[in-house]
This record gives sequence, C-alpha cells and structure tokens, in this order.
Amino acid sequence: MKGKTIAFLSGKGGTGKTFLAVNLASVAPSAVYIDCDVEEPNGHLFFRPAWQYSRTIHVPLPQVDPAVCNGCRKCVDFCAFSALAWANGQLILFEALCHGCGGCMMVCPNQALCEADREIGEIKGGTSAGVRVISGFLKPGEATGVSIVKSLLTQAGSGCSVFIDCPPGSSCMVSESIRDADYCVLVAEPTRFGAHNLNMVHELLRLYNKPCGAVLNKCQPGEDPSRDYCLHHGVPILARIPFDERLGLLNSNAQIAVREDKGYREMFQALLLRIDKEACDAAVGHS
Repeated sequence: MKGKTIAFLSGKGGTGKTFLAVNLASVAPSAVYIDCDVEEPNGHLFFRPAWQYSRTIHVPLPQVDPAVCNGCRKCVDFCAFSALAWANGQLILFEALCHGCGGCMMVCPNQALCEADREIGEIKGGTSAGVRVISGFLKPGEATGVSIVKSLLTQAGSGCSVFIDCPPGSSCMVSESIRDADYCVLVAEPTRFGAHNLNMVHELLRLYNKPCGAVLNKCQPGEDPSRDYCLHHGVPILARIPFDERLGLLNSNAQIAVREDKGYREMFQALLLRIDKEACDAAVGHS
C-alpha cells in the first residue's frame, strides 16, 4: 500500500466516507489522511491531532484603478461567474462571486486591474497515533474551496500511503481532489437513493478514467440497489459492511473503530489489502 494515493467519494454526505477513510488510514503504516471536504471537515474530530502548523489560504482578487479603466467592459464579458459589472460609469466587483481565476486581469487592454489577496480559509497539519492529519477549513460564505484543496494536496509528501477524504457530490472540489489519485473508493448506502448517488460519482470517475471499486455500507438483508448497480456496471464490490449498532455508536461518538476493537481492526486490514490489490491490478492494466 505504501506510496499509493486512495480517494474516497460519495454522492452525498452521511454514507460513511469519512468513517472508511479514517479507519483505513489508522490501520495503514506511514499513512497521511487529507480532509478535502473543506466546507464541512470532520476527520479531525476522530483523530484529535496535535496541530503542529496552520497556514492561511488566499485567492487573488481583482482591484480596479478607476483612473486607468476606460469602461471597455472586456473583463465583464469575460467573467463566467458574473463577478464583474459596469454600472453608473464604474466597474463593480461582487467579491462573493469571484473565483480568483485572474482572467479579467489578462484580458484588460489597459492594465486597469491589479491583484490583491483575499483570505478564504486555512489548512492545518498535525499527527495522531502515527497518522499525519491534514485538514482544510473553508470560511463560511465562500463560493469555492478549490484553492484550499490544491494547497492540501501539496502537503502529502512522498513515500506514504495517502487517504483523501473528498467532498460529497461531484463538484469542482471533488474533481480537484481526485486528480492525482491512484485509485478511488466509492462509498454508498444500499438504497435507491444510494444507487442514484453512486451513479453520479461513478460517472465523474469515468470522465477522468480513474480505476475504482465500491464499499457498500450499512447493509441489511433484502433488496440492495447499490449492489445491483455495481454488478450491472462492472464496479468491483470491495466490501459490504453490515448495519452494526456498535459500529454506529463508536462512529457517532467520534471514536476510531479500529483503535477500539480487534475485530474491526482485522476487518479494515482485510479491506485495505483488497484495495491495495485492486489498485496494483489497475496500475498494471494502465501500463
């Protein structure tokens, strides 16, 4: 497993994505856990790391020099996010809509726009029982945390197993989180809604041509639309974790199950070996 980057995705929150990433990182040697769910990071609540550093993340924000701006509106026409407008003879910036791409400054023919930094959040790093924990925190109200995700992924280092806890859904932040992943684990519940959301993130991975497998969580006897989806679309089912009240209690109390119970530790060690094998097979198939 050493040296591989594994990303964990789900179509919505609450499927057990963080639960899996945290427990697998805890049984892996030389592990780095990266929480890219920067809107609602919660992996650190389980690890309770001793934070060793904190870094503020900024994005470039355009500022206009009204003495130079001639009102050509090229920047307004360029901005895909409608963050710029021309009204009452002046250029107006809507900061909440700006994604900090810098394109407006590139298209301005008079260099009337310059760049200023705007804080959007922070990243923190620490350790927990041998696991390096790196988490991102997006400030409330910010439109996107892509810049934080990019910064988080530069902190992983080399030679370690990296476990990326992606945001739920299929947003730009998810796309950025999986960009350098060697293998992706889709986490789904055994319901119709779960199968729908499984399909959503599976389609994203097909666009990026990323190898993947699925873990079905909270399984019970009877109908399982998520299992049916995997069988129909050729998605390997890495594990089916049964509905387990004690496991749910540990998780709801922000306890790491593999640190509390030998049986759970053995279960996640077996799952880690299966993921490692699938990732190795996928790497051979792509070579």
